[in-house]
Amino acid sequence: MKFAPKLLSALLIAQCTLVFAKGNADTIFYGGPILTVNPKNEQVQALAVQNGKIVAVGTKDAVTKEWQSDGTKVIDLKGQTLMPGFVEPHIHIIGTAMSEVLGLNLSNFTLPYDTKETLGAKMKAHLKTVPQGGWLFGFGVDPSRTTPFMAELTADDLDKVSTAVPIFIINQSGHIGYVNHKALEIAGVTDSTPNASGGGVYVKDAQGKLTGKLIEPPSFTPFMAKMPTPPTADLVKAIKQTTQMIAAAGVTTATEITVGFNSPLEGEVKLLQGMAANDDLPIRIRAYLYGPAIPAGYAGLKPNEGNDRLRFVGVKFISDGSTQGLTAALNDPYIYPKDTKSRGNLDYGTDEIYQQMKLYFDQGWQLAVHANGDRALDQTLGNYEKLLAGNPNPQVRRLRIEHFTINRPDQVAKAVKLGVTPGFTIGHVDYWGEAFHDHLVGPERANRIDPSADFKKAGGRFAYHSDSPVSNVSPLNYISEGAGRLWQKPPRKVLGPDERVTVDDAIRAVTINAAYELMSDDKVGSLEVGKLADFVVLESNPRKTPVDQIRNIKVKETWVDGKKQSWQ
Repeated sequence: MKFAPKLLSALLIAQCTLVFAKGNADTIFYGGPILTVNPKNEQVQALAVQNGKIVAVGTKDAVTKEWQSDGTKVIDLKGQTLMPGFVEPHIHIIGTAMSEVLGLNLSNFTLPYDTKETLGAKMKAHLKTVPQGGWLFGFGVDPSRTTPFMAELTADDLDKVSTAVPIFIINQSGHIGYVNHKALEIAGVTDSTPNASGGGVYVKDAQGKLTGKLIEPPSFTPFMAKMPTPPTADLVKAIKQTTQMIAAAGVTTATEITVGFNSPLEGEVKLLQGMAANDDLPIRIRAYLYGPAIPAGYAGLKPNEGNDRLRFVGVKFISDGSTQGLTAALNDPYIYPKDTKSRGNLDYGTDEIYQQMKLYFDQGWQLAVHANGDRALDQTLGNYEKLLAGNPNPQVRRLRIEHFTINRPDQVAKAVKLGVTPGFTIGHVDYWGEAFHDHLVGPERANRIDPSADFKKAGGRFAYHSDSPVSNVSPLNYISEGAGRLWQKPPRKVLGPDERVTVDDAIRAVTINAAYELMSDDKVGSLEVGKLADFVVLESNPRKTPVDQIRNIKVKETWVDGKKQSWQ
């Protein structure tokens, strides 16, 4: 085929222009340390972005020479640090929105601790905002961080706030609740009501009378069913505000770990899908369906359905309760109260939860199981081993265990063998370390909480998370906690010095390892060519900052898809 000279010239110009466009970066960053968190853990001088993806990392001269054009925006970091956007692998986003935006936030992560009196005063002040026919709903009461130690609320205590307005308060752990007598009346829960399946307990005193304390989420259901549902517009606004808060902490990918926990599953699925479609989510979401909330025969979603902004990847189960709440399932008794025989409880029989897990495992869903106590870990690891029997490459399924709190060395070894990635609520060390060590489980077990170093030595991966609203979203805080393991309460001490890891190991726990846990490490978690342009700009370099001061580094900017996000 022959072309006229003018046409041939035009084709050659178009071809050259197309080639040149490949080097036409939208943005180039330089002028500060750029931490790639790639397999070699390299630090580079410059990074280029085009169409929401990373197209170059390397020296400033090489990147600018190949990728800068007249239309490229060049950003001088002026000494600030650029690193991968943080990945939060375990958050209750809808629950955080309902607890911290729409409800009364009673969480207190500072000193001094609250008392029953200060908690009552906060509830009475909030009572004025409760509309006619509404409930006083709050989150964040924590007896292990209350003066006196383990002072628990009762229905009588809450009656002092109001006998006319139903009150429902969830413990900081999310596994215990407290209600007043009005709430019991409206929910229809009486002294003769049987405990709820799935580990739910309506606690009674020695005379068989309800105390107002509830154990495990299944016991919450009668109360949540009677509470007014927030208008969709209010909930959307609260979720948007919550995800903006998460973005402000430098997080670019986060998890909704229990879709269907707060309201019917299909409604929460559509809510998240609608927000993603309307560009109301400033960050990427990886979602897990709450196993007990999935209707029989459900076929509304397939494993891994969605896109880079919102994807449904797994199913979550809960096998036991809270360690600081004394309900996690241990092999040996707690040490509080003195001479107790209590070891907590498993929420399900071993075969009962196995059959539920197998249904979704066989469908191809990733599984995530909450297991705080070593007895729950024995159950979960045993069931995982059974599910993976005959599988030559168990790492492909990337089964998760959430928290992995009270543990033994043999459980770490077994988890690594099965390709299990644990997610540690590393705030346990900071906020509850003293309580675990001195009051709840004793030094030997407390020192092994969140065994990061053990997993590294065994050749496994681990990730850090907040479990928000259980603790605050702050990956920089997790890095401090993982590398330093200092507990908060004076006199501050190191909890389990042998479980400290390097700052680089802790950084990986909030970036590439967390992305791996979410089956998203091919897209995010490190700054490599071809990955999505998600990163955070920090005022200083965590590698060069004293360990306990890393938590105080300011997040200056959060970028998703090569675009700076605004949360103010």
